[in-house]
Amino acid sequence: MRAGRFRLLPLGVVFLTVGLSTAVVLPFLSLFLDREVHASPLRVTVFLVVAPLSGVVASALIGRLSDRLPIRRALLVGAALAGVVGAGTTAYVRDYWILLGLTATATALANSLFPQSFAYTRALFDRDDPGRAALGVSLMRTVFSLAWVAGPALAAVLLDVGGFRLVYGMAAVMYALAALVAAFRLEELPLPARPVPGDPDGAVPAPPGASRLRLALTALAFVLLQCPLTLAVQALPLFIDAELNDDPSRAGLVLGLCAALEIPLMLGLGALTARVRLRPLILVGGACGVAYYATAATAPGVAVLLLAQPVNALFIAAVSGVGIAYVQDLLPGEPGRATTLFTNTFPIGAMLAGPLLGLSAQVGYRWAYGMSTALCAAGLLVLLLTRPHARA
Repeated sequence: MRAGRFRLLPLGVVFLTVGLSTAVVLPFLSLFLDREVHASPLRVTVFLVVAPLSGVVASALIGRLSDRLPIRRALLVGAALAGVVGAGTTAYVRDYWILLGLTATATALANSLFPQSFAYTRALFDRDDPGRAALGVSLMRTVFSLAWVAGPALAAVLLDVGGFRLVYGMAAVMYALAALVAAFRLEELPLPARPVPGDPDGAVPAPPGASRLRLALTALAFVLLQCPLTLAVQALPLFIDAELNDDPSRAGLVLGLCAALEIPLMLGLGALTARVRLRPLILVGGACGVAYYATAATAPGVAVLLLAQPVNALFIAAVSGVGIAYVQDLLPGEPGRATTLFTNTFPIGAMLAGPLLGLSAQVGYRWAYGMSTALCAAGLLVLLLTRPHARA
């Protein structure tokens, strides 16, 4: 296998640094805007809307460009350098409008590093070992998850030691390391072969890409499945406090257990992709999401939430891990566009989670999990009704 351990090592470093650069910043972004920038609640809201929206637009444009020109490594380097500029400047600047401009430009370009890294992984495996492409994508997704396990705790330490200047300085260093590794240890890959129709003599055609309608429905399904990931996490401490009458700090125990289970499950599902089609794995994952959120909505105490975490972890591992390869299979030869299509469903779902959390604050936080159950069920139904032509 040409895409062997030594080939994957620098790619794994890129994923680790990308994960750390975001994991040290995002959990404390609202706190940074409030304490350091002294932004009003309205300005914080505008910032938190502009950030994901600009990232979605930039990632979509770069995703299409990456499938048309053989410059995927150059795009990785450019996105990482944009991250250096964005994080490095934020370490020192405290003017709201300058920071908002950075978010809509440099930081938005840096956000494309995540989907483009997965697109590079898929292109590498499609060239060298197509049968293990889904496994390779799941493996890199696991590395990214590991960075998020350690990143927030590291950020808390940096915040205590040197404040936000050290936090954003650390992010800039991580982006710089990603740029160096991509520039000097990753090769530039040729454009992947596009599917071609078979000839009249009976040649077997390559699997065609999915239609626009199927792609739109698949994206909608993943928005519905991933919106609860944000909604449930945001509501958890409030749910434990207001509905379960327990210590809200126990939310950390629940989330920590889920993260610990998610990583081995993601690796296990990645290994299964070499023998099991991706679609059944995604459908089982969606069903686990329905089961978990229904259980949480009726849970009488934190103990039930803890016992249900294996089901929640399997849902997250299937949707977040296998889901990338699933959408990539719908667009053979276009890993940039496919990966961006999938990764953009998370910030869109996260934006939808905000109003739903506000609604649950009025009617009761148990309803946040009831709405999450309905969202997962709707996403699962859309996937069941959307059968792709391409192998998935």
